[in-house]
Amino acid sequence: MEETHSLAVSLFSEILMADQLARARLGKALPKGMELSHFSVLNHLTRTGVERSPAQLAKAFHVTRGAMTNTLNKLEVAGYVHIRPDWDDARRKMVAISPAGRQARDAALASIVPLISEVVSDLGGERVRATLPILRELRVKLESNA
Repeated sequence: MEETHSLAVSLFSEILMADQLARARLGKALPKGMELSHFSVLNHLTRTGVERSPAQLAKAFHVTRGAMTNTLNKLEVAGYVHIRPDWDDARRKMVAISPAGRQARDAALASIVPLISEVVSDLGGERVRATLPILRELRVKLESNA
């Protein structure tokens, strides 16, 4: 049992440190004024290709509605998203990425792809491919326990 506890602590210590280091490096590589949270929302909206409510986005990113509203307000001021009333329920809003938001997301992606590609290359493609299923399973397990 003690070995399991020690293994768990080691695993999560490595994940948390890797997360912190990755966020710092990616944050430095992003275009001036763009935060990682901004890129993440723009990337999500680009990948899904559909409007989302702020509540849906908050749930997808596991953040509070207030935190998501703050991020969306900054993206709207920058012209990266359009926020409109929900035609079916005036109490809700819907968020869509703007053409400028797509360009900003593409520019951000272009600035971080070399960085993350270098890390994958250094680790080796086969090792990364072998690790991905374990990380996905861990994410799903953590989501189901949230």
